[in-house]
Amino acid sequence: MRPRHRGVLLTTRRDNRPQASLVTMGLDDEGRIVISSYPERAKSLNVGRNSTASMVVMSDSFGDEWVQVDGTAELLTLPEALDGLVDYYRVISGEHPDWDEYRQAMLDQNKCLIRLTIDSWGPIAKGGFPARLD
Repeated sequence: MRPRHRGVLLTTRRDNRPQASLVTMGLDDEGRIVISSYPERAKSLNVGRNSTASMVVMSDSFGDEWVQVDGTAELLTLPEALDGLVDYYRVISGEHPDWDEYRQAMLDQNKCLIRLTIDSWGPIAKGGFPARLD
C-alpha cells in the first residue's frame, strides 16, 4: 500500500448510509492511512461522529490491484494535526523545500488530518476476469 496514494474513504453519514470520498492518501511510519482534509468536509464530520471507516486503496491504473481495509479513524484538528500533516506530505511527496511555509499554509487553510488505524484488510483484488471452474 505504501506507494499508492489514491483511494476512496468510506465513512458513515448521520443517517447511517455510507459516504464515499475520493482522497489522496498515504501510509505513515506506524502503518496508519493518513488523509488531509478540512474540518467542514463530510468525511471529517462523519469521522468526528463515528470512528468506524473503510478505505479502498487503488492502483494508478483502474484495472490493476486494489484492496479494502477497515479500521478506526480519528480526526485531528489544528494545532494537534500540524505534525501529522507534515508526515502526510512526506509520505506522498517527500521533503518540502520550506517546512515553515508549509506549516503556515496548513494553519492558514485550517486543515485537519484523518488517520485510519487498520484493523483488517483484504482480499487484494487483482482485476481482470475471475477464475472459473469449467
